[in-house]
Amino acid sequence: MIIRKAEYVASAVKADQYPRDGLPEIALAGRSNVGKSSLINRFLGRRNLARTGNTPGKTQTLNFYRVNGAWYFVDLPGYGYAKVSQTVKAQWGGMTGNYFKKRENLRAVLQIVDIRREPSAEDLAMNAWLRGNGIPVLVVATKADKVARGQWPQHLKQISGSLAMEVWQIIPFSAASGFGADDLRAAVEEILGPNPVS
Repeated sequence: MIIRKAEYVASAVKADQYPRDGLPEIALAGRSNVGKSSLINRFLGRRNLARTGNTPGKTQTLNFYRVNGAWYFVDLPGYGYAKVSQTVKAQWGGMTGNYFKKRENLRAVLQIVDIRREPSAEDLAMNAWLRGNGIPVLVVATKADKVARGQWPQHLKQISGSLAMEVWQIIPFSAASGFGADDLRAAVEEILGPNPVS
């Protein structure tokens, strides 16, 4: 997959604010501060397209990024950040739940986890909900550069065991080094099929 063009299109909190062009979408879900925005920037080859920061909970809307004029990455609000108020958490959950349930052009969800950490209760709940509702989910373990490569197998085994999946189904990824970007592009291309990425 060659990324020729990537652009921010919209931020939405309700369905009538979503893009209406009917293009396929791949959403990114994960805990706050797990590196979703950094992954988007590395994947698309754009340093500051998706806003990153040191403050967890920064993404408070559904952010749509159109790629090659043919499909979207949708960055969802992070879950599990303790310092965000319960009211805000409820709003985020409502936004995300409505998107998952009503967005017909959603093709898959990239669930982002931290390779250094055992999946949280929120990670497990999200994964179970997606799979239980028939939404294809691909797990990406970010921050791989923070762990010695020789230790990756034990970390990936822990993640795969918690999520009841095979180790080979998880893509280790580093936004800092770019490791895993090619594997992720290949997976996204397979999800979308030939037309959206040609």
